[in-house]
Amino acid sequence: MTHYPEDLERPGLVRTGRSTFVRPVRPEDADRLVDFVGSLSRATLAYRSLGPVVRARDDVIRRGAHVDYLDELALVALAGDEIAGLVRYVRDPERPEHAEVTFTIRDDHQSEGFGRLLLEHIAAAARARGIRVLEADVLADNTRMINVFLGSGYRVESGPPGQIIHFEIAVDPQTLAVARAERREHTAVRRSLRPLLEPRSVAVIGANRDPLTIGHEIVANLLRGGFGGSVFPVNPRAERIAGARAYPSVRELPEAPDLAMVAVRAEAVPAVVRECAEAGVKAVVVVSTGFRETGAEGRATELELARFARASGMRLVGPNCMGVVNTTPAARLAATFSPALPAPGRVAMSSQSGPLGLAVLDYARRLRLGFSGFVSVGHAVDVSTNDLLQWWEEDPATSVILLHVETFGNPRRFARVARRVAPRKPIVAVHPGHADSAAASLFAQSGVIRTRSLQELFDVALLLAHQPPPPGNRVAVITNAGGPAALTVGACTASGLSVPPLGERARHTLRAALAPQADVTNPVDLTPTATAAHYRQALDAVLADDGVDAAVVLFMPPLADKPDEVASAILDAAASRPEKPVVTSFLGGAGVADLLHRGDLVIPTYTFPEAAAASLGHAAAYQAWRSTPAGVVPDLAGVDAERARALVAACAPGPMPEPAAAELLGAYGIAVGAAEPGPGPGTEPAPGTGPEPAAARTAFLTVGADPVFGPVVSFGLTGDYADLMADVVHRVTPLSDRDAREMVRSLRAAPLLDGRAGGPGVDLPALEETVLRISAMVDDLPEIEALELRPVRLLPPGDGVAVAHATIRISAEPAGGLA
Repeated sequence: MTHYPEDLERPGLVRTGRSTFVRPVRPEDADRLVDFVGSLSRATLAYRSLGPVVRARDDVIRRGAHVDYLDELALVALAGDEIAGLVRYVRDPERPEHAEVTFTIRDDHQSEGFGRLLLEHIAAAARARGIRVLEADVLADNTRMINVFLGSGYRVESGPPGQIIHFEIAVDPQTLAVARAERREHTAVRRSLRPLLEPRSVAVIGANRDPLTIGHEIVANLLRGGFGGSVFPVNPRAERIAGARAYPSVRELPEAPDLAMVAVRAEAVPAVVRECAEAGVKAVVVVSTGFRETGAEGRATELELARFARASGMRLVGPNCMGVVNTTPAARLAATFSPALPAPGRVAMSSQSGPLGLAVLDYARRLRLGFSGFVSVGHAVDVSTNDLLQWWEEDPATSVILLHVETFGNPRRFARVARRVAPRKPIVAVHPGHADSAAASLFAQSGVIRTRSLQELFDVALLLAHQPPPPGNRVAVITNAGGPAALTVGACTASGLSVPPLGERARHTLRAALAPQADVTNPVDLTPTATAAHYRQALDAVLADDGVDAAVVLFMPPLADKPDEVASAILDAAASRPEKPVVTSFLGGAGVADLLHRGDLVIPTYTFPEAAAASLGHAAAYQAWRSTPAGVVPDLAGVDAERARALVAACAPGPMPEPAAAELLGAYGIAVGAAEPGPGPGTEPAPGTGPEPAAARTAFLTVGADPVFGPVVSFGLTGDYADLMADVVHRVTPLSDRDAREMVRSLRAAPLLDGRAGGPGVDLPALEETVLRISAMVDDLPEIEALELRPVRLLPPGDGVAVAHATIRISAEPAGGLA
């Protein structure tokens, strides 16, 4: 046992203002621990033991006072001479940078903030002892402890919802600082969007008496949609519009509206926005067209609109948008001219294109896919998708977020916000592009589900809005026709799913229940004579199989018999296993069918089974990402950030002089020109020298700006591997230790690096550290527009890496922006 750490003795204040003293547990605390445990209620003991209350023996409790202060540490918070709270970590011997942590707070001190205080103290102590991640298992209804973790300011990753939730808390201080900054930003963004998405009053400037005009339809939709606040049409030549009293100007309204909808000619918009600011309007939606799309002058006008609005304390949506919809009971806002309004539901969507938004809402209505919110951001000169993500992140009415935008505002900000939101709520984006590995890997790293068409976007949304993501990728297929089943199996395989044989128990159950000619392997072919009872028995059996994570049920029209009874059987079976998703291709329909809708339970149906399989594949990949630890962004020794910032500030935009580039990399612990690179794998060895040794491998590391995700680090081997085979991997900054480890090992040529292809391999830990240092540098210095290290000589294990040459380009414009 190491010596008692007096440096961990600290006074503290809990949220209520109460003073306490936090210190490590001592052997003489044994009696205090016994009294502490003896004072705990059954409910608190159940939360601590994750289930049934087990009476601990006196000697076991006393043993908890004896720790080594390194691999096991316990801290107590004292109230007077008694223990008010206790936190303990135990290091994982197989993963020494991880430790399990437990918290216990005495009943009469719960809700005072002792848990959060002890978390801060144990995190600092763990960090000093080489522990980077604290892991905790919490009962799902232990909301106090869950709130402590989620509100701590640390980066918290949680496992899938269930009776017990697994948390991983990264305790490195860099992540803490970023997380707290993001929390402050998040709070400010949400407050600024409230007048836009939950206004108490709305003015429509440019309201028109003629039906089917934009201004008239916005007023009519507000009134028809059940908006509970005041609606003020503004038109100097009308007394009433759509039944509501009209006013000649914003200045003459009886109150300053929270939100103003602007539907006037483009040349009149700046004066109207200025009038709104003078009247105290808090948010403006400009539906008018005639800005960026008309050329440079229009672009300059809309940027000036954004600057003026923000300087005046207003948020601005648009221009060239179709409005805002919020179906939640707190808002009931239909501030749009769309003739199709969505039904209430669990899906929120940000769309950049106004005309396309009209088609989106109409299609969603036909699918019967309900929306909690819809915002057409138009040119997004101010309010962007990034802002809306932060609103919907904490919106209890939203469980799925859809994005259809050409750009995501500030790319760095999007990457950070998306990675924070996605573990809690799936984000589905349509990003057509081509099937390039770079885009695919960047979306996958960030947890954003990428689709390539609006049809695919809505297919995935239909599943995630009504069914849980599957716990794995193993699918059972039930059918009454063999041909569609074969198509489904092929689509499952193409979507990253497997269709394994059913377990013996499931096959035995099916053989006993079904007709002799039925196939009970997988797919389960019930034959054309299948009844509703057969469907129920088959679905019950496959969902009970531990080797099945989801089910696709096919019910073909030519063979349909009593579809209402079959639908009821599917609903009954699905209700008995709510943790496993069920999707159907039922009678060739699509969306939410009446027959497959019972209360809150909806089984989505697809016209063709391939769409069902593809949607399940996306959902399974998302769940796998969500369940994987994210790693931590480590503190790196030898970084001189102040020197680096001074070097960048002294350089003009454009290519950085080579000596300055080398000095900048040196400030982040990367030496340039330390050794001459050997021949790369794309060069021919000299005659008689034999094959190139592994020690002579050369690689490149680059950083470029992706329009969606911001700075992206790319890595590959030089020569044919990258040039001919396109064997290059990409990751979004900031990279965690896990990202770097996976990145350098995910090349197809990785066996050349780790020794599997023969030879000693290369120094992978040194390569990972170089990747992390590059990531830290471009994350700290947004002025870096591009960077290339080429060639990078990859030396044998223990010898590090040698960077022969480096180029850096400084941007002419600062990174970031309002969006």
